[in-house]
Amino acid sequence: MTKRTLIAAAAALAIGGLGVSADAWTLPSWLHRPADVAQNDTTVAAASGTAAAAPAAVNVAPLPPGSVPNYAAIVKAEGPAVVGVMVSGLRTPQGMSGVSPDQDPFYQFFRGLPGFRGFQMMPQGPQPFRGQGSGFIVSSDGLVLTNAHVVRDAKQVTVKLSDRREFKAKVLGSDTATDIAVLKIDAKGLPTVTLGDSRAVHVGDYVLAIGAPYGFEQTATQGIVSAKGRSLPGESVVPFIQTDAAVNPGNSGGPLFDAAGRVVGINAQIFSQSGGFQGVAFAIPIDVALNVKSQIVEHGQVEHARLGVMLQDLSAPLADSFGLKAPDGALVASVSPDSAAAKAGLKAGDVITQLDGQQVQTAGDISTRVGMARPGEHIKLTVWRDRTQHDMQVTLGKAQPDKEAKVAAAEGGALGLTVRPLNHDEQESAGVDHGLLVEQAQGPAQLAGVQPGDVLLAVNGKPAKSVDQVREALRNHPAHVALLVARDGQQIFIPVDLG
Repeated sequence: MTKRTLIAAAAALAIGGLGVSADAWTLPSWLHRPADVAQNDTTVAAASGTAAAAPAAVNVAPLPPGSVPNYAAIVKAEGPAVVGVMVSGLRTPQGMSGVSPDQDPFYQFFRGLPGFRGFQMMPQGPQPFRGQGSGFIVSSDGLVLTNAHVVRDAKQVTVKLSDRREFKAKVLGSDTATDIAVLKIDAKGLPTVTLGDSRAVHVGDYVLAIGAPYGFEQTATQGIVSAKGRSLPGESVVPFIQTDAAVNPGNSGGPLFDAAGRVVGINAQIFSQSGGFQGVAFAIPIDVALNVKSQIVEHGQVEHARLGVMLQDLSAPLADSFGLKAPDGALVASVSPDSAAAKAGLKAGDVITQLDGQQVQTAGDISTRVGMARPGEHIKLTVWRDRTQHDMQVTLGKAQPDKEAKVAAAEGGALGLTVRPLNHDEQESAGVDHGLLVEQAQGPAQLAGVQPGDVLLAVNGKPAKSVDQVREALRNHPAHVALLVARDGQQIFIPVDLG
């Protein structure tokens, strides 16, 4: 939905949103449906409870060597399971805010230059926004996969099916580390995509993307796999699939199909100097997405393992200085105290050459494998130290809570809170030994006075140490709940009416 940080001369861009806000690209008015029409369509669909008709079966045969995929058959068979994801909410604009032109030194310097139109004052506080991304249905009872950045800050999420019916969606959970979100809509008998295996994809294979670039729904574009296992800055957990299939803002969360019509990835980012497609796009492997989906559906949250090292790639001179024949492996630059790596005996200057018997080519190989593992999992590292090979057994630790899934902590979203566990520093700052940090408050909780930044300590007198405990307190759908929260160094009870 938003542009990512500029990297060198180009920018890696999230491609989910077409946000209509002060800091985003504005959708042309002719791409918008009137709000009252969309609402009426949603209401009718929800009231009727009519299940979507499954598309007629279309066989997409495996692709013989040297032949071209039958893209028309893939679109006909799989297109009905591709959906639009429309979001709205409040977001604080980023940029220069609250600085008048007279006080801004840049304004004083640039105001006399030709073509300078002056600085515009940014609005104060959160501003309404609307956006659109893509997604796809993975179960006939309404589970939808999309990108986490598509639904970030969204107060309302609507899923639009290919037959134009609309359903309000609940965000079951999202994981910022992998950029995966799981949505649920109240519908049955829906068409679903055919899932593939991203590990079986090869560089040069044909691929097809379907999504809603710039709001143009059910748009299909084709290309090839340009590379595999790409590790992007700030995204080291995900081994991205690089493609040249044209994707643009609005494609985020949409599926990437192989030549047999199976989903092998989720379109997530582009690398661009212009903000639009320039031949380089990145998709999250479907294996990664399904791992995250399973954790969210089964446990309500996602846990990532942590090794506790800072790694860097080897260069030829570095490899030579360590006595290695080739610049393959991950160089340990630093080791965090009390981490899994420290307990296993890893030291700065070690070169990790193998993980569980598999050769390590780059630092990204380690980050991806560890990031997708579970805390407590055991791994075997082969380390090059002092020109000698050593084997180490490591029990992985747990990643920091602020990099774990953000999960709506209420069954059916009745409470209206999005929370996550506190990390150690946050516990000390709040002066508590447990609790859940409120990241978003809406619905009944917001009306009762719960605010983002509050620490939820208890529900109906029972400690709130995990999302599961909050869900358990709400399992019987009480008409009222009493929340104990910590705010500004004080603890207060807030009654919430759920009736």
